[in-house]
Amino acid sequence: MAQLFHPAANTVARVMVLCAFTGPIVALLVGSAITRSSFNTNVGVPLAQPVPFSHEHHAVELGIDCRYCHTNVERSPNPGLPSSEICMSCHSQIWTDSPLLEPVRDSYRENKPIVWNQVNWVPGFVYFPHDIHVARGISCNNCHGPIQKMMITYKGKAFFMVFCLNCHRQPEKFLAPPQFVWQLYQDIQRYGDKVDPTGKEGLTPREYALAEGKYYENQGADLVEGERLKKEYHIHTVQITNCSVCHH
Repeated sequence: MAQLFHPAANTVARVMVLCAFTGPIVALLVGSAITRSSFNTNVGVPLAQPVPFSHEHHAVELGIDCRYCHTNVERSPNPGLPSSEICMSCHSQIWTDSPLLEPVRDSYRENKPIVWNQVNWVPGFVYFPHDIHVARGISCNNCHGPIQKMMITYKGKAFFMVFCLNCHRQPEKFLAPPQFVWQLYQDIQRYGDKVDPTGKEGLTPREYALAEGKYYENQGADLVEGERLKKEYHIHTVQITNCSVCHH
């Protein structure tokens, strides 16, 4: 009897069986890679704004404290965006004719807030209070990346749930005194990127890692301090890993 199938059909059948098993796995891996890429998360992608505000210029070159513009960050879940009045407290004296600042002047004259394009956000069912994290010494750079280096603001970290849980499961690895949040930028202004483990003539390793937007966990003396602060702040891991703490 004549052969019904070409010999190559065996190879095709094996490939199809292999694809049936590996296809879903490959699709899952590819889909996960896409959802975690900057194409989806926009991490590292500068977002156009009505006014090209530079954190690097204001926070490092001019040494303006973060709290001057983000007035509510220590006492409210929402850090607040600078009002036109805050901007004009300086720009009524300097860069008064700059076309780049025309939206600020219009906003001030018309008493209408500038509509900024939101860079960082969490879903509506997620509750994130800035004030409690700042009060526990969690630096802005922990979540926002090297914000003091941004000429135009971009998202520094992808806020996947595991990112938050890494801290909530072992808070002692991230805690610091509240003043550390602001001391970081003062030291960056003073020392640039110079590192000194003692912190006397340069940034400490913890400060340097945060300044570069790198992932850092407390080590050595910082970890001992973190464990002490965990007790002092009465932080209970079981409580802060409960879903209802963040998901309302």
